[in-house]
Amino acid sequence: MSRQASLSSQDQRYQETLDWIYSWIDFSMKRHVDDKHRFFKLDRMNRLMDMLGHPERHYPCVHVAGTKGKGSTASLIAAALEAAGYKVGLYTSPHLEDFRERITINGEMITEADVIRLADELRPLTEIVTETTTFELTTALAFQYYFQQNIDIAVIEVGLGGRLDATNVIDPLVSVITSISYDHMSVLGNTLQEIAAEKGGIIKPGCTVVLSPQKEEAAQELKAIASERSAVLIQTEQEYERQLLAHDLKTQTFNVVSKLKGIRGKNINTRTPLKLTMPLLGAHQIENACTAVAALDQIRRADFHLTRKDIQKGFRQVVWPARFEILRENPPIVIDSAHNGDSMERIVATLDEYFPNQPFILVFGASEDKSMGDMLRAILPRVELVIATQSIHPRAASAESLAAIVKDHTENVIPVYPVEAAMEKALELSGDSKGILITGSIFIAAAAKAIWYAYNHNN
Repeated sequence: MSRQASLSSQDQRYQETLDWIYSWIDFSMKRHVDDKHRFFKLDRMNRLMDMLGHPERHYPCVHVAGTKGKGSTASLIAAALEAAGYKVGLYTSPHLEDFRERITINGEMITEADVIRLADELRPLTEIVTETTTFELTTALAFQYYFQQNIDIAVIEVGLGGRLDATNVIDPLVSVITSISYDHMSVLGNTLQEIAAEKGGIIKPGCTVVLSPQKEEAAQELKAIASERSAVLIQTEQEYERQLLAHDLKTQTFNVVSKLKGIRGKNINTRTPLKLTMPLLGAHQIENACTAVAALDQIRRADFHLTRKDIQKGFRQVVWPARFEILRENPPIVIDSAHNGDSMERIVATLDEYFPNQPFILVFGASEDKSMGDMLRAILPRVELVIATQSIHPRAASAESLAAIVKDHTENVIPVYPVEAAMEKALELSGDSKGILITGSIFIAAAAKAIWYAYNHNN
């Protein structure tokens, strides 16, 4: 009885702690981000780090920014380093189901007790650093946790943008910028050049930066920033080759070949192809994997012992859910976290690659601040019917408003809320012949995954 009471007490303390963390300024929950010039700055984060004794300076970091693919790339880098025997912190956002997913070490989430304890350490600091944001507190908590756990290296994913993101207090071993496209324009800018300038803010003077293939406007801005800051620039599109060898519905196998000869007298890379297999599907994930390999090559040059076999093992074992994740193979049910037009184009390409000529029904839910037109123009030609729905999230657009937007493009749409009912309707209408694609935001993908597994557990 006392043990049950104790557990209940910790559960209550943990929920109170989460409520406290979320009680601060939380832009992830806002429909529209205003006062951006007031709140998006690094002075609060720098003060928090000062008062904590700068925990982020006690371990090397890899810093990963970008519009798409940054989470996949960060996960691949962390998985390879873990396979090499290192104690690796991975900081990502947002989470799918559990807040603790954001802060992991070698794939293990931070414990509820540690979240409570570290939040208690931060509480008095927030009385000094006012107007702190939820993301700043979470980032500070992660940095302190990794320091206390004596990790060997951290892989840190940027939350929003880069230049003024809370994570940008670190001085990274390697900076990585994945593919840039239009997103969060109200904060980052209305052109690819402006967005790239914000993402490129993570490039520190004299550091090494790895770039995924970019559209020309973004590439030119990032190269200019790297040149201005005397950064060593690794452009994967020019300096690495990749080739798909085989794929099925569970994995894909491909070669990555480096053209680089080495830095500072080292000659780690050769023209020998590195054959890799991973569970992340689609050509865009091979692009992310190539970027991860390039970053890992730079980490190897910084005296981390990392073999080709370590990279192969890590990539085989990587876990990064809700990215073209196949919940059922026949007929297919696919979830994805795509939330802009460019991501939707990649979904279409991956559907055509893995399920050619397969008709699909789309279950679509999106945040109100997203560019719906770009997403719909990309995905609608590939689906027969849209079921518009709504996740339980403050930023989610209503099923009815989504359906009205879809009707500007096609009459084949019905609003169904909540997501459980939308999934049931999709299963009813798809029968034994049509596939189901659930996408539009990470929140809708997470909800669909939880519903699907609960359904299969109970039946």
